[in-house]
Amino acid sequence: MDAIVQGFPIFLLIFCRITAFFVVAPVFSSKGVPNTFKIGLGFFISFIVFLTYGMQQTIVPDAAYVLVVLREILVGILMGYVVYLFFTVVITAGGFMDLQVGFAMANIVDPHTGTSAPLLGNFKYMLMIVLFLMMNGHHFLLRGLMDSYQWMPLSNELFSRIMSGSITEFLTRTVGNIFLLAIQVAAPLIVAMFLTDVGLGFLTKTAPQFNVFVIGIPLKLIIGLILLMLLMPSLAGIFERLFSIMFDAMGQLLSIVQGPPPAGQ
Repeated sequence: MDAIVQGFPIFLLIFCRITAFFVVAPVFSSKGVPNTFKIGLGFFISFIVFLTYGMQQTIVPDAAYVLVVLREILVGILMGYVVYLFFTVVITAGGFMDLQVGFAMANIVDPHTGTSAPLLGNFKYMLMIVLFLMMNGHHFLLRGLMDSYQWMPLSNELFSRIMSGSITEFLTRTVGNIFLLAIQVAAPLIVAMFLTDVGLGFLTKTAPQFNVFVIGIPLKLIIGLILLMLLMPSLAGIFERLFSIMFDAMGQLLSIVQGPPPAGQ
């Protein structure tokens, strides 16, 4: 009983970080995943982390313990949010594509988030989720979450890093990179649609009798779908590169908050 009383505060901190990560991180936060499964998975992973890491930790549940709980929740949310940002790259890129091709009027409901999403963005997001699971990316996420206690122990310095502005600077830079990556992913189709609009403009000047609105809409749809099919084989390489950048960003976040673990751990 004494061991349970002493270990419960440590287990609660571990459980708060891991559960907060599951609330935000893609795949795990999907509406298709039952809440009972999320809580159960968080409990068992927390139990494993407690047995391997928490047994050596000691904490006194005093008045400052509430702040420690909030700090662990923020750590889990931050880690999950960084992962979520890189999954929104394809949704943002799909939104740019839909706007150029003409699919922007046909938004659909994303079953993963329950919100409205662009047609091509949702399609690419589904492909990204499938490829992520095929590459066992969820295993890497769980491994990174469990290893985060080597980089960010329970006695981390998150609040001081937030006060110094390093976390805000990192998030601002990451969000800017997300928009840059989204534009890069959508650039081939955006450029093709721009050239199509230029060609339609020349057609209007040379042959005013043609109704550019009647010709332009189906023409842009056909060109957009053909380009999408031609770009499909390269999506695997693009997604792989996104996953690599995502894990690098996770490492940067962990190093900003606390730094790498000492040698030998």
